[in-house]
Amino acid sequence: MKVTVGEAIARLLEMHGVEDVYGVISIHNLPIADAIGRREKIHFVCSRGESGCLTMADAHARFKGLGVAITSTGAGAGNAVGSLIEAYNAASPVLHLTGQVEREYLDRDASFIHEAKDQLTFLKASSKAAYRIMSPDNAIGIIREAIRVAQTIPMGPVSVEIPIDVQAAEIELPKELYPVGALQMPMLDQVALDQLVEALKGAKRPILWIGGGCLGAEDEVKALADLGIPVLSSTHARGVLPDYHPRSLGAFHNSQKVEELLKSADIALVVGSRLRSNETKTYSVQFPEKLIQIDANPIAQQRNYKVDHFICADAKASLAYLATALADHTFIDPRYDQAIKEAKEAAMAALIEQLGPYAEICFALRDALPENGILVRDITMSGSTWGSRLFPVQAPLRNIHSLAGAIGLGLAHGIGSAIANRDKKIVSLVGDGGLMLGIGEIATMVQENLNMVLLVMNDQGYGVMRGIQNNYFGGRQYYNELHTPSYQKLGESMGCVSFLASSVEEFRKVIAEAVAIEGPTVVEVDMTAIGPLNFAGPPQKKLY
Repeated sequence: MKVTVGEAIARLLEMHGVEDVYGVISIHNLPIADAIGRREKIHFVCSRGESGCLTMADAHARFKGLGVAITSTGAGAGNAVGSLIEAYNAASPVLHLTGQVEREYLDRDASFIHEAKDQLTFLKASSKAAYRIMSPDNAIGIIREAIRVAQTIPMGPVSVEIPIDVQAAEIELPKELYPVGALQMPMLDQVALDQLVEALKGAKRPILWIGGGCLGAEDEVKALADLGIPVLSSTHARGVLPDYHPRSLGAFHNSQKVEELLKSADIALVVGSRLRSNETKTYSVQFPEKLIQIDANPIAQQRNYKVDHFICADAKASLAYLATALADHTFIDPRYDQAIKEAKEAAMAALIEQLGPYAEICFALRDALPENGILVRDITMSGSTWGSRLFPVQAPLRNIHSLAGAIGLGLAHGIGSAIANRDKKIVSLVGDGGLMLGIGEIATMVQENLNMVLLVMNDQGYGVMRGIQNNYFGGRQYYNELHTPSYQKLGESMGCVSFLASSVEEFRKVIAEAVAIEGPTVVEVDMTAIGPLNFAGPPQKKLY
């Protein structure tokens, strides 16, 4: 049976269980898009820009294990670079399919439409890997490999550029379209784990720091917490241990009492975490001398901190081994439990005091959103303060955010999350400054009729920059004032039921109404009326 390469790709995606792809159609990807449309087995989400479609696929991948984005060539592929960088930081398995000019004109500087100088190089720089398909008969093999690489730990986005004449070429439909499967995880080092078990048994105040590598290891983390070990989480791993667990320290890494608890531990175990700069005050947070690191990626060994031992292994398997080996041991000590409780309470109290009325907004949103609802947050003051730490999270993947730290991704992340979770309510928390980077995707949200609230915190500018300038630059304020529209009216013009809240009391009322609506809504919060939010950027070493 002869088909175009474009159709073979569509069939390949179907065999990999892909139900949704995100993209912008172009003369340089139409053979793929046309095949998807004709076959009517995959839903094509029409994003308004390449950055948006990659970010949507990134969020989708976090829930479904593979996200697929289709972009145009040249400037179109270039528009996706920032979102590829985010997906790489988040270790999201994304397949990015982009076009390329006809093979005859490749790399000739021929001024062919959509041509970009050395496109493959900038894709390699922003992706986990990037490939160019030059032979129609080899196309399916390369894309199967791209999916395998994307899904192999450490996962990440993989780009494949496909010249337009290759997409349109006819080939015999390959018989093998099924998934190849990711590479096997490293084998458990039982000797090293047994040594760790003995070290833990000799400890009186152990502590566990978990990262995104522990997603999927909820039972194993809880088993260790139930034995008496407190758990500190990266923001990406929030909910792996529910906030209500008495030994959950949440993501309060930068609280004084939590830092003291960490420093005074007699052994710290870091599992599946990059120990990111904004969670360690640019790597200045102090760990105890006995620091053990477990990570499936050997490159992670002593990447940011010197460790006593490094064990290259899967987080879930390692934690299961430890939980079983320690099942008859207990670390429970009423004095240690009291110190854990006091550290968390002090961290929460300090943040609530810092936030003022915005703490009430945080808890009003928690009251309105169903327990299985998902908060997606952009890099904005509210997202980086109450959204990342104070907002209660009781299960993993219910607090989605940018790992690279770029603003402007929250709306598109929300759309990808909503399409991957059509049975759940999504709230996408954005700032007015960040929203403007991808504001066109409101139209995508409406066109897809998503069960989603776009929550716009409007302080008419870059509030984070104001705080940093006030704190580090003598209060001098430059270039952070922005003209903003009425987002309530903008939402209405897009076809959304839209609300405006100018007080905490109004917010409590309108967020409940918005969440109750099945479909897309916009809620604008007038921060100039409520008052300033005290935030001076992520905790870090003094730079200025």
